[in-house]
Amino acid sequence: MLQILQWQSLSPDERRSALRRPAAQTRSSTLVETQHILARVRKDGDAALRELTTRFDGADFGRVSSQEFAAAESRLSVEQKDALERAITTVTRFHEAQRLPALQVQTAPGVLCEQRVVPIRAVGLYVPAGSAPLPSTAVMLAVPAALANCPLRLLCTPPRPDGSADAATLYVARRCGIDQVFKVGGAQAIAAMAYGTASVPKVDKIFGPGNAWVTAAKQLVAADPEGAALDLPAGPSEVLVVADETAQASFVAADLLAQAEHSPDAQAILLTNSAALAERAVAEIKHQSAARTRAQILRQSLAAVRIIVVADLQMALAISNDYAPEHLILEVAEPRRWLQQVQSAGSVFLGHWSPETVGDYCSGTNHVLPTYGHARAWSGLSLLDFVKRITVQELTPEGLRELGPSACTLADMEGLDAHANAVRVRLDTMDEPS
Repeated sequence: MLQILQWQSLSPDERRSALRRPAAQTRSSTLVETQHILARVRKDGDAALRELTTRFDGADFGRVSSQEFAAAESRLSVEQKDALERAITTVTRFHEAQRLPALQVQTAPGVLCEQRVVPIRAVGLYVPAGSAPLPSTAVMLAVPAALANCPLRLLCTPPRPDGSADAATLYVARRCGIDQVFKVGGAQAIAAMAYGTASVPKVDKIFGPGNAWVTAAKQLVAADPEGAALDLPAGPSEVLVVADETAQASFVAADLLAQAEHSPDAQAILLTNSAALAERAVAEIKHQSAARTRAQILRQSLAAVRIIVVADLQMALAISNDYAPEHLILEVAEPRRWLQQVQSAGSVFLGHWSPETVGDYCSGTNHVLPTYGHARAWSGLSLLDFVKRITVQELTPEGLRELGPSACTLADMEGLDAHANAVRVRLDTMDEPS
């Protein structure tokens, strides 16, 4: 039963409870199961992948063949391919603009500092296919990986019971220059990419969302020096809508339901300064949810929907910044005025005509975003996540003569005389008669 909460009348504990996210699936049993899977794959390689894929997906593990790529493309309609191409185009355009220019600065006479941008050598992309295939995730991962020119790019996605991979995901992979696609999912896919097997190359960093086991696996291999880094911390999907009296209740309800249909532990929150809008939004949620195809999931996720009436939009933005939502929709008059107050959010959608759906698919921004409050400190995925920034410095003898004494003084202040000595031996050499 959807309730309308009056923020001003809630106690501090009640306010924390209202904004508490659904419990993350990080049960100790999940962690233990994930550790077991990682160990199995690390020890038995492809044999473990075959056994685990049969057990969890009812299909065979394997690499997608050129014939499968061609067959996948033939299964897509012209309309479907056009939509995928449109998404690839917009995502490419936005991420291409994120390229960093070469950086070279003379910080002191004779002291040259540089920043080189180099692609990560090997990246593994994970595209889920649980309750529904997610070719949009393939776009969000494969496009920046291609733009960054990562030398080795591979993709893992769970197979269907008939042994095939999602056709749209394969289309995107091939279109973005990825020919190494493996039909394997779950924690076993993460293990394969992190440690490598006879079939699956080892990568340096793993990208992409997933279920509790995938998330746990990414965290575990990232903590292992022999594993692989992860893209960003993530939990169940979420949206927070800030709306005023100018918002249309049908739009607001549709935005809340669009996020709630992701999974039973997804969360959708409405903050509004209009009690009348809150009432209309509740009625619209009930009306629209009845017609949705994922009604069973919605029946569970609606338990985490919160409709909260606040005193004003200033308070709504303050609450939002504390909550740090993955998606923030500002369905208010003059949304850009309020954008200046947004401090913590994965991605922001301005105004009444910017549904979160376009960000998921084809506006151009990346839909791989920090969730579960991590937007307080993390950004969404970008081109920069696929490259490394390496600094360089070069000193002339004159530069070292100029800067060296300061370095020696600082080293002496820290009690690191070997540091100072590395400078002094050079300065002493300069002073020796030639």
